[in-house]
Amino acid sequence: MKFRHTLQILIDNFSVTYKQLVYKLVIALITAGLSVAILYPFWKAMTGLPEFQSLIESVKTFFGNLIEGNTEGLVNIREKIESALDSISVLIEHNTTVIALGIVGLLFIRLINMFFSSLGNYAAAALINDKMALRAQSPFFLTLIRNLKDASLYAVMYVPLSFLYDVVCVALMYLLVFKVLVFAPFLIQVFLFATAIVFALTVKLTFASDWLPALIRGKKKPLEAFIYTFNRKNKQTFNVLSNFIVLSLIIFAVNVCAVIFTFGVGALITVPASYVLLNCFQLVNYYDREELKYFLDKHTIIKPEKEEVITREEFFKGE
Repeated sequence: MKFRHTLQILIDNFSVTYKQLVYKLVIALITAGLSVAILYPFWKAMTGLPEFQSLIESVKTFFGNLIEGNTEGLVNIREKIESALDSISVLIEHNTTVIALGIVGLLFIRLINMFFSSLGNYAAAALINDKMALRAQSPFFLTLIRNLKDASLYAVMYVPLSFLYDVVCVALMYLLVFKVLVFAPFLIQVFLFATAIVFALTVKLTFASDWLPALIRGKKKPLEAFIYTFNRKNKQTFNVLSNFIVLSLIIFAVNVCAVIFTFGVGALITVPASYVLLNCFQLVNYYDREELKYFLDKHTIIKPEKEEVITREEFFKGE
């Protein structure tokens, strides 16, 4: 039932996808520009080195001979490639400080990107909530500005925790699969790594699923919402986890198909729609558990078994 209601809410709020698309494109362009500003000096310095030019020419010659079937020249070319890689690795060792600063800069940009993406997710969830609760058509950027303080506090708390969780999980999964399970075939290792990453992602989504709804619909303060989302009492954690696993697999499959069969064009719709879909499920899950009335569309209202009568003032306040 939750899954079906989530899809219906997504269809009813599909216009939010286009607003998310514009917002995420703007953020992507800004972060891409900052990334290029950090990487370009290092890339320009690297490409100007004779060792790097020798490596590029050797790789081109290697693939040319491989395509033509000239196996005799492959041995010498392989030695040239290995020699060029050794020279570049020495140069990297002598410039570790510069490289480390570049990596730190990229990580900082990644955090900035996650921060602004979280602001956009908050605004999108607020739009969906307005329509679910009151059938209100709220403008995206006005909603973002109106909720900027609460959204910023949410992002400041969520982004570092999410980033740290992702880094730790990826590092642990990589060590476990590719370093400990070295006896397993490579394809099996890739399968296990992908499975572990999907499971780790769904665990994060499960425990953070009530954070935005508690802030937006529950009107809780940031710290209260944070404590509430990690309190799993009477929240059917396994049911929520299983739903997130299915949603994650569907999102992955749809986005991969969009990239492959539409040469990436379809991803312009499927990627922002994926975020909207997750927001829809979080809100549906919250409304159902808290026994709150909400609109599936303009003709359908989902009511709890025991509906609490609210005053006119509470209704128009959205409480």
